[in-house]
Amino acid sequence: MPDTRPASDFASRLHGSFVALLKWEQFDQTWQALAQRANEGWYVYAIGEAPPETPASPEAFRRFLDEISELLHREHEHDYCGIVYVDDREKPELVKIYDPNNLGVVCGYSESPPLPGWVISRLKPTPIETPAPPAGNRRRWWQRLFGK
Repeated sequence: MPDTRPASDFASRLHGSFVALLKWEQFDQTWQALAQRANEGWYVYAIGEAPPETPASPEAFRRFLDEISELLHREHEHDYCGIVYVDDREKPELVKIYDPNNLGVVCGYSESPPLPGWVISRLKPTPIETPAPPAGNRRRWWQRLFGK
């Protein structure tokens, strides 16, 4: 069942407190836990695309988790993760995933920190303005996954 809190909660929560999944082990454990919760009504939002109107089906959500895991493991060539942030490590409801090809200054101080590439959320997302559209390869990847 999707979360029914007001949409404005999404924006305030997105800019709230998050914890980094620093180790790949933490990331993999969190991903397994999210996959087990796939029927809870998750929105999958690619920043720069229109926000979803409805939660992803459990199958589509699990497919996204598998595909983004593969992408991050392949393209973030470090022995640590550090580019995925959760609002609650024990039971996340909002996850920010940064694109390994567009990191800028993800942690620490910055006048204009980069936006995450993707957000998964129990709250219905509201549009996030981006300074530039996503790269063509990311858009094609997203369209292949969600046919949009």
